[in-house]
Amino acid sequence: MSKETDSWIQATDVIPMFPTLVWKVSFKPELRDAIDEKVMATLQRLRRDVPILEPGQGWQSEQTLHEREELQDLVSCVANLAKSILRFLRIGPEAFEITGCWATVLAKGATHKVHSHPNNFLSGVYYVRTQPGSDTINFHDPRSQPRVIRPPVVELTAENTDQVVVRVTNGTLLIFPSYLEHSVDTNMSAGERVSISFNIMFTSFTEQLSKPLW
Repeated sequence: MSKETDSWIQATDVIPMFPTLVWKVSFKPELRDAIDEKVMATLQRLRRDVPILEPGQGWQSEQTLHEREELQDLVSCVANLAKSILRFLRIGPEAFEITGCWATVLAKGATHKVHSHPNNFLSGVYYVRTQPGSDTINFHDPRSQPRVIRPPVVELTAENTDQVVVRVTNGTLLIFPSYLEHSVDTNMSAGERVSISFNIMFTSFTEQLSKPLW
């Protein structure tokens, strides 16, 4: 506040409303290494007959990786974190399930366009292989009204930006509302960017709603 307003305001407060939360956790090295070894071995088998990715290309696996025995350690971590999030949000008790889990591999020069995950409640991503130049994810403002008027700003801050960039490393797990649009910038590193994505929905809803849209 300026000195002009300080002279006549007794008290001031900023009230946050309708927050959009993203949960970010990092696995301990021993757990991360054990999970990553199994993930990479699984992907190597799945990609055995797939051509090597050219620059700018990406690859996605089937969406049932959560059913594989070798990924159950990761699935367990995802489920435990989801339970904690639902408790934090004061939701439940409500049974939930993973409705899809798949790998994404982006070669140098590849991007992932803005998208969301309809017909799910929570979505997330676990990072297996990142390096400088391929270690961020972008989250986009889910509110439509702020786009009506876009005045110029003198400095980007958390209060006026329409995009938040989150930096990640190997072993980072993010969970966020499925409605939250997100994207991945061009992989500027020499190596492949490898991640495992997943969706979570309430079991009672999955019996009545349309299937998830990845």
